[in-house]
Amino acid sequence: MDDIHPLKTEADYDTALEKIEVYFENEPDPGSPEADRFDLLALIIADYEAKHWAIDAPDAPDLLRTRMEMKGLKQADLASVLGSKARASEILNRRRHLTLSQAWKLHLAWHIPADSLIRPYPLRREKRRGTASPAS
Repeated sequence: MDDIHPLKTEADYDTALEKIEVYFENEPDPGSPEADRFDLLALIIADYEAKHWAIDAPDAPDLLRTRMEMKGLKQADLASVLGSKARASEILNRRRHLTLSQAWKLHLAWHIPADSLIRPYPLRREKRRGTASPAS
């Protein structure tokens, strides 16, 4: 296992992927030196990917849209959980955050992890209405 070391470059990463590929085709016996080598390779590969290609978790509006699409749900279905069509629209359009109570209701009704629903995300700024342009 002397050839396993922290990955610092894309070339190191590519080499580690080549080394671990063998174990996907021929799984090592648990507790064997090959299994230990596989585990170490998997750890350094995962660490490199987390540092260089981290994927942010979706925010509540994206998560809700995805769940709705996957389950064939409509905005009216969301409104029935949240209590109003206006509230569902505001949340999907990033005009308002979910309250803790709403997040909990969605967690129970749609089986979405509550922590995913309460994670902070930016809201869209309201456009000012009725602002008169200067007279010419």
